Amino acid sequence: MIKPVRLLLAAACATLFAGAASAQEKIEIKLSHYLPPTHGLHVDFTEPWARELEKRTNGKVVVKVFPGNSSLGNAANQLDQVKAGVTDIALGLSGIPRGRLPRTTIIDLPFLTDSADAASKALWAIYPKYLTEEYKGLKPLALFAHNPGLIITRDKKVTSLADLKGLRIRAPSVETQELLKVGGASPVGMPPGQIYENMEKGVIDGAMLPYDGVKGFKVDELTKFIFDADLYTTSFYFVMNQKKYDSLPADVRKAIDEISGDVLVAKFGGWWDKWDKAGLDAVKARNVTITNATAKDKEAYRKELTPVIDKQLAELEKSGVANARQIYDELKKQIAANARKK
Repeated sequence: MIKPVRLLLAAACATLFAGAASAQEKIEIKLSHYLPPTHGLHVDFTEPWARELEKRTNGKVVVKVFPGNSSLGNAANQLDQVKAGVTDIALGLSGIPRGRLPRTTIIDLPFLTDSADAASKALWAIYPKYLTEEYKGLKPLALFAHNPGLIITRDKKVTSLADLKGLRIRAPSVETQELLKVGGASPVGMPPGQIYENMEKGVIDGAMLPYDGVKGFKVDELTKFIFDADLYTTSFYFVMNQKKYDSLPADVRKAIDEISGDVLVAKFGGWWDKWDKAGLDAVKARNVTITNATAKDKEAYRKELTPVIDKQLAELEKSGVANARQIYDELKKQIAANARKK
């Protein structure tokens, strides 16, 4: 009877060692972002992307996603967290913290784009030549932007830039803050997750958001008026810690590359159209008053904002971005090549 017992023990030990080896082979990747787990960027993008990476590596990689309601979800911390290796991958707003990615946020200047698709493809196209300096220590997996954004308000109806006078409006970047000042508004910088509370308390009168954000951050509950003039966009990054990437086995790096870059960037246009439609449906259901600027109005705003754009580009040049205007011109060129067909 001793021999069978020994065989059983040997088999048990082999199973334990095999399990331990299997556990050791698992590679954990932490992915963080600042959005609620109900947001499209979580539901349609980061979660499926994570699961696809796990699938392509046959379970060798385990991706843990930390959304905005987690300890790693602060919008202002995304860039520092991934640079420090606290997280391995981060999705964040290029304009938060302020001034950290000045070349990237040039696309946030007024009237540069008519769609998330064109803006995202343009950002990704200029990255190798113009933006690499901003991402030292990081491996960009995608750069992208949303469809032209809105100005939403709680109490005052805005039908032109002049109607912004005296209002406190949340702005997502330095570039959009300057736009608001033209209309006489007081821009307030804050992460989107803080908009609801501050609108509810009356700390701010409104915010700059795309339709998807109005629904995603539940501010449709407080919004009474929307001014839609295709004024601006907001840019985002999806980046990985370079050291973490370099430390991965070749097959894992290959899997990451296959689901990132051009393939990933090409999806944002369709995604954002879908998310914005859901946001528009939400505000219509609440009978929010929507004012759409006419083509004539937009052209007038474009002329009014041209000196502001020139001033901001000049300030960027003085602050160290010597080729700011060249970047701006290249973005215009790339966006025109990918613009929506009328």
